Amino acid sequence: MSITCTLFVVFFTISGALAQETKTYTLRTVAFYNLENLFDTVNDTLTLDDDRTPDGKDNWTIERYNQKIYNMSKVLSKIGSPDALTSPDIIGLCELENRQVIEDLTNHPHLREKDYGIIHFDSPDERGIDVALLYKKTVFLPTSFVSLRLLLTNENDYRDYTRDQLVVSGILDGEEMHFIVNHWPSRSGGEARSKPNRIAAARLNKSIIDSISKLSPEAKIISMGDLNDDPIDDSLKKILKTKGKVADLEKTDLYNPMELLFKKGIGSLAYRDHWNLFDQIYFTANITNESPDQYHFWKAGVYSPTYLIDKKGQYKGYPLRTYAGGNYIGGYSDHFPVYIHLIKAVD
Repeated sequence: MSITCTLFVVFFTISGALAQETKTYTLRTVAFYNLENLFDTVNDTLTLDDDRTPDGKDNWTIERYNQKIYNMSKVLSKIGSPDALTSPDIIGLCELENRQVIEDLTNHPHLREKDYGIIHFDSPDERGIDVALLYKKTVFLPTSFVSLRLLLTNENDYRDYTRDQLVVSGILDGEEMHFIVNHWPSRSGGEARSKPNRIAAARLNKSIIDSISKLSPEAKIISMGDLNDDPIDDSLKKILKTKGKVADLEKTDLYNPMELLFKKGIGSLAYRDHWNLFDQIYFTANITNESPDQYHFWKAGVYSPTYLIDKKGQYKGYPLRTYAGGNYIGGYSDHFPVYIHLIKAVD
């Protein structure tokens, strides 16, 4: 079922009266959410998940796990509202342990009737956290998907295991689209020291985008994720060469609507009273071109309703997370979700 929204556009003035034309659009939402350590309660001896077990430091019980599933599925069902009258059509996810936790999410009553498909691969990350893509089966038909490895080494020349980049191609309401889901290396050890790892992640992402574009010059590509960098950092501006203004775009450029949000002071996570916008969605310039029979970009946002905000204490105003200061508070995530709306005119 498609959701339509009605926009009223003022075109000109006649004798002091406003002349209006009503346009109706089909609206599709693409979202991304960092789930903040969505682990099951089972100890996996091959990964560093010991803290998120019943006997671990976090005392991660089945009751706390079920509450986390409830909370995460609730948020996923609402991202992009009130513009969209339903949950997102495409959702990129990160910080999840395995396919089972994704199935628990999509089978929750908050999401069950949406009939989401799942694309997921186990990545080599040391903590066992992965990325994934959810899609409404009535809207999107995947035609190919692959998980591409980011190969890193540390200062001792040993392999530094991290998340893969997930690439999914398919048909969105009859239109070919490509999605990339990212979770770039963290700032652990400091921003400057860890920067080369994110530069490497950006280079891999650019290589993927360039490869798709070489095969199909008119390809519409949307990349999303927790990049652990802001829209103005070198990984975005110097490697991917993203631009924050539609007027500045050339055919082969990438548009990042999150850059304008960031410059307005809007963030998706906070640390020491400083807001960052690490969670981003950017895409090929052709998605900004309005076409009568194809989807194009309408607007972007950070989903931060009051129920997702901590209302008291040290972290007042921050995202209401699951653990704060080492204590379980039963919140949601340390990140807000982000989204973009795509629209197409209805005859």
